Amino acid sequence: MPNFADSTASTSSPDSPLRGLLDRYLEATIFESGLSEKTVSAYHSDIARYLGYLEGRGIQSPDAITRELLLEFLIALRKEGQSGRSTARRLSAIRRFHAFLREEGQAASDPTEGFESPRCVKRLPRALSVAEAERLTTAPDTATRDGIRDTAILELFYSSGLRISELGGLRLQDVSIAESCIRVRGKGSKVRLVPLGEKAMQRLREWVEVRSQGKLRSDTVFLSSRGGRMGRTSVWRVVKRYARAANIRDNVTPHMLRHSFATHLLDNGADLRAVQEMLGHADISTTQVYTHVSVERLSRAHKDFHPRA
Repeated sequence: MPNFADSTASTSSPDSPLRGLLDRYLEATIFESGLSEKTVSAYHSDIARYLGYLEGRGIQSPDAITRELLLEFLIALRKEGQSGRSTARRLSAIRRFHAFLREEGQAASDPTEGFESPRCVKRLPRALSVAEAERLTTAPDTATRDGIRDTAILELFYSSGLRISELGGLRLQDVSIAESCIRVRGKGSKVRLVPLGEKAMQRLREWVEVRSQGKLRSDTVFLSSRGGRMGRTSVWRVVKRYARAANIRDNVTPHMLRHSFATHLLDNGADLRAVQEMLGHADISTTQVYTHVSVERLSRAHKDFHPRA
């Protein structure tokens, strides 16, 4: 295969038949589709690069463009380091161009027909290591009332995988000290039971014991300094403050603690269905994303430590 950088760095020559068709397509796009100038400019860049690649292989006519050539172009993009998202965007522009050629009678077939777009894998935030989670949850000063509260917040996030809205809305009546679990109201008002570990229950008990020492204006477990329900911003600030105190450089958020909860469970052999229940996912395919993280870790471990890797 010819060098990709050489064959795609330049656009089609001005007198190229393909370049003329590209100009017609862009003109039709501007006047008929009403797309923004930025979008049209992106289409021009993506398609011109594609045509430059084809011309590097001697292609001058739309009917000479095959699925194999299109596939070669997409593979070359990935080898160059293009992400799946960027490749999918380029393919979308190319699809539109070929559809135009066929509609205008400039091509007998469309090589993109039935062509699947590259999968765009949603990247998960990095999970904390177990050591980082330990530093974070022990960062508050438990000699103070706020420190006791904040430790309970951090432990609950890491030990139960709650969403920030779920933790903020947790009420005293939703906590069962005797059964070491909490009743959580999740998305769509669905209620689920989530078990808590020994550390989380201990920190929660300690907070409940001192909770009444301040102002009480809400029945939620966690209260602001004024005694009301803690808002999202206040809870978010607790996580950020102690992440800095624990010297964790990543952008630690409540959602990252939720990811850490799920990842650490699966890393240690937890059943996927059980993790699905605890996270409150309606569809197990949502939970399965976390198995990719665990499999990647296993693959790295095998590569790093197995003598025949």
